[in-house]
Amino acid sequence: MITQFLSYRSTSLSRVFAIIPNSVSYFSNTLPMAAISEEVLPPFQGSNSVPPSLFDGTARLYTTYYCPFAQRAWIARNYKGLHNKIELVAIDLDDRPLWYKEKVYPLNQVPALEHDNKVIGQSIDVIKYIDSHFEGPSLFPDDPEKLEFTEELFKFSVKCTEPLFYYLQGKTPESEVRASLDKFEEYFSKYSEEGPFLLGAEFTAADAVYAPMMLRYHPLFLELHNYDITEGRPKLAAWLKALETVEAIKQTKWDPELNLKIFKRRNLGII
Repeated sequence: MITQFLSYRSTSLSRVFAIIPNSVSYFSNTLPMAAISEEVLPPFQGSNSVPPSLFDGTARLYTTYYCPFAQRAWIARNYKGLHNKIELVAIDLDDRPLWYKEKVYPLNQVPALEHDNKVIGQSIDVIKYIDSHFEGPSLFPDDPEKLEFTEELFKFSVKCTEPLFYYLQGKTPESEVRASLDKFEEYFSKYSEEGPFLLGAEFTAADAVYAPMMLRYHPLFLELHNYDITEGRPKLAAWLKALETVEAIKQTKWDPELNLKIFKRRNLGII
């Protein structure tokens, strides 16, 4: 019901919550089961919302459920088991509350993390902060060589994913997409003997940075261009399959179909 409803209009998600009684319970029926088992996701906060009690000692991750950059930080939070330590505040990007820009994060973007009377923005910086300031399994390797490789992967992430994004908008030639994906495939070779993830056997921050984008681009390229980004790239294919086993990925996928509908509407003008 909700997927069909959202596909025909651009009404903000916070208003959808507002007009449906018991919206949290209603929307929980559309959420992935893994997410429901961990927590009930809060509704979107729009222009008519009241801000939380800011800087009261509560750690808050300002996010949205359909943004790949926000999902990076959400993955880090869940991977470390911080569901009860870092509160989620879902921002409606189509109807952003003024209090968010004025009182929390002037750049008016997600993700942003409120902690210890300060706000950290930018997805990779938020991942690093969460990993170093909160308990739980680390997303970063102890091995100095792997740590250096992680930073290299962070830097390449923009060069890798931007051509794919702009190709979907008709602004980048296919040759650049293939070159980016081929380079990404090469990066897996460094530790492929240890396992399917970018640093081998263990899921790390490097995977958390790339996963939200590639999990969206894989079905989008198939649907819109009949192009399988894993064809001829077996390590990329194995990595995407391995991501399906990571609980933090499963918990933060939200509704995959709705994710793609919103991505197409917001970024490609496809309704």
